[in-house]
Amino acid sequence: MTGADSGLLAPTWAGTPVAESTGDEAWLQAMVDVEAALARAQARLGIVPDSAAKAISAVSAEQLDVVALAQAARGAANPVVPFVPALMKLVPAEAAEYVHRGSTSQDILDSATMLVVQRVRSLVLADLRRCAAALARLAADHRSTLIAGRTLTQHAVPTTFGLKAAGWLSLVLDAIERVEALVLPAQLAGAAGTLAAYAEYGQLAGVSGGVALIAPFAAELGLAEPVGPWHTVRTPIIDVGHALQFAAGALGKIGIDVQVLSRTEIGEVAEPAADGRGASSAMPQKRNPVLATLIVTAARQVPAHVCVLAASMVAEDERPGGAWHAEWQPLREALRLVGGAAFTAAELLEGLEVFPERMAANLALTGGAIVSERLNVALAPVLGKAAAKKVLAEASREAAATGKSLREALAGRIEVQLPLDDLLDPAHYVGDAPALVDRVVARYRN
Repeated sequence: MTGADSGLLAPTWAGTPVAESTGDEAWLQAMVDVEAALARAQARLGIVPDSAAKAISAVSAEQLDVVALAQAARGAANPVVPFVPALMKLVPAEAAEYVHRGSTSQDILDSATMLVVQRVRSLVLADLRRCAAALARLAADHRSTLIAGRTLTQHAVPTTFGLKAAGWLSLVLDAIERVEALVLPAQLAGAAGTLAAYAEYGQLAGVSGGVALIAPFAAELGLAEPVGPWHTVRTPIIDVGHALQFAAGALGKIGIDVQVLSRTEIGEVAEPAADGRGASSAMPQKRNPVLATLIVTAARQVPAHVCVLAASMVAEDERPGGAWHAEWQPLREALRLVGGAAFTAAELLEGLEVFPERMAANLALTGGAIVSERLNVALAPVLGKAAAKKVLAEASREAAATGKSLREALAGRIEVQLPLDDLLDPAHYVGDAPALVDRVVARYRN
């Protein structure tokens, strides 16, 4: 056993595409890619021979011993220090001196981090778009499907399942916007943010190698060009954290709603079935909502990881001792959790089973009391607002205690003639729910 992190205690992301994109090998490959990009950018300016840049670019992370590097990282508190000499050994002697030329550990690891984030972002966005497509279908298909609206865990007024799905869709679209909007810059600053060594090597070669190196370096990586050094200006990291936290929360809202709606006594939706999914180790009859559980698990963890990123913004001097280092693992875990949650949510929503007949049955559980707000509106002009509310409250309590319908409980309490059949029909009291669904679906389509 090598001690590799296979996700045994992290089923949200274990076995999903994000696992491979955030493992130690992925981060190491990103570091190799950054060193190669630096050499190619310097070669563009004539600071490094083309042959050296090609030799460095030919190296793969598979040629490096990730476990040995991880253990050696303890000696310098970061993995770049042992990584650089290990990389130098993998290129011809005449190219080795051009590895990491003018650079510093944080330039390499920060740029590698942005590469990893960029690669994970593409996975997350693809899965969020799958979620959005599935939700748009659910919302449109069920724009008028009646369901009990619930507030503070109790029946409130009727709504539609389409509007609930539209709410989920709004959150996913908001998450997509935030993840898409992220600016992921390269880091090129040198030991204390002045580009001094980069500039010095450029002067030795008779060319400009400081600020002039930033644009080609960023272009080689496919990252945004930074305006200045961000060694202790951690805007890019906290922006990523905030986007991940929002995405996790958006998906978590969906997950927890599915958990509630799939309770045995509610039974309004069910997760897509699969062999072995939802099984209990002790109770053969169970079909647990495990996909929703994995999503909620992520949503409850990501904020704690992002709190560490926020705390790490308080970074002293031009290079901090501890703040930068504290970011690495929480950021990776947040990426893993959101990537796993998005993948899982897409599977959940694309196969979600919806049971309108159960929704209708649950809607009728209170014998019409769910539309008492509408009755209150109708009675208030006749009895007065306070009197109408009192009559309806008493009738609702009697109906709940005796099993009578609200209509039966109202008999003898009011003398005015009202169109009760219409007023007690939940389908006639969903307001503009279908129109609101259409607005959200139109946002998706646009």
